[in-house]
Amino acid sequence: MINGTHLLLYSADAEADRAFLRDVLGFRHVDVGQGWLIFGLPPAEVGVHPGDGTFVQQHAGKKMLGAVVYLMCDDVEGEVAHLAAKGVECTEIEVANWGLATSIPMPGGGSIGLYQPTHETAA
Repeated sequence: MINGTHLLLYSADAEADRAFLRDVLGFRHVDVGQGWLIFGLPPAEVGVHPGDGTFVQQHAGKKMLGAVVYLMCDDVEGEVAHLAAKGVECTEIEVANWGLATSIPMPGGGSIGLYQPTHETAA
């Protein structure tokens, strides 16, 4: 029986991104040794989008599907303001047919998405 999801984020500065998830986003976590933090996430859902097959990551000797991470919220403008108060500058909020979206810059150089869905959610 499948009982959860473990998401892997690849980072040029994993330590800084772990600190960001812990200290700025406030995700609960466990330390499994040597500062390796595993974070609890809010409820999740997955959507499968079409791609050209090149968006993959080698892991454990296998080609794994690529993924884009979006955190979900009820009030994207409020979350952006909350993050701004912590010194995080998100991108401009965009209106799409599926919701209001922005991206959050991570210290390691990448970004994660943040959106307020305007559609029914599975979570």
